[in-house]
Amino acid sequence: MYNLIKNLHSYWAFLVLGVIVVTVVGAFIGLASKKVYTAKAFRLALFGLIVSHLQLMIGMILYFVSPRFALWGELGAGVMSNSLARLYLVEHPIVNILAIVCITKGYSKHKKKRNSKVKYKIIALFYLIGLVLLASRIPYRMWLNW
Repeated sequence: MYNLIKNLHSYWAFLVLGVIVVTVVGAFIGLASKKVYTAKAFRLALFGLIVSHLQLMIGMILYFVSPRFALWGELGAGVMSNSLARLYLVEHPIVNILAIVCITKGYSKHKKKRNSKVKYKIIALFYLIGLVLLASRIPYRMWLNW
């Protein structure tokens, strides 16, 4: 069960990153070319929101079924002195939750605006912040070494 969830979380991350990158690039292109905000741009932002929230749910399940979770009981606050445990148990979850909060906030704020330029600007800014946060806490060494 653990390996299935871990693999799903790892592979789904590629989809999340891809969709968020495409959304950010599309928003910057729309902003630079002064395009009208289209239904396609809206759906892409929505899809980015949905896949990132699904990744969060998969990650939360993985967090609690992971053998690493037992380190909280063994090490307690000592988890903070172990860099690998700190990455998986503290940094990765907290930063990625903040990233999804940024993406969600950007999506919510852009829906309330009428001006295309403002919509693109909000999506570009908040989704870019979310993307940078997500990319900053990916455990690349483990992620690419299956």
